[in-house]
Amino acid sequence: MLWIQETPDGVIFKITVQPRGSRNEIAGLQGDAMKIRLTAPPVEGAANKMCVEFLAKSLKMRKSVVEIVRGHASRSKKVLVRSATRKEIESLLES
Repeated sequence: MLWIQETPDGVIFKITVQPRGSRNEIAGLQGDAMKIRLTAPPVEGAANKMCVEFLAKSLKMRKSVVEIVRGHASRSKKVLVRSATRKEIESLLES
């Protein structure tokens, strides 16, 4: 089950990023984290930038509401999505 924490600012959830994938996609769960494959390499923040853009596009929200709050230099990250609900995040896994 996906780890999700609701806060006054929005929703924080765990992701595991796999850089240099064949395409950008949500690949289900890995433990309690959402697994995301990205085409960008983990160089100079390229994968982090693409991760934010991909999540924003998937949620149909602006990039400014998606923020990596922990794990900038790691594959395991925590992401804050401002003004999102638990249901919106969980729906990403169903699509």
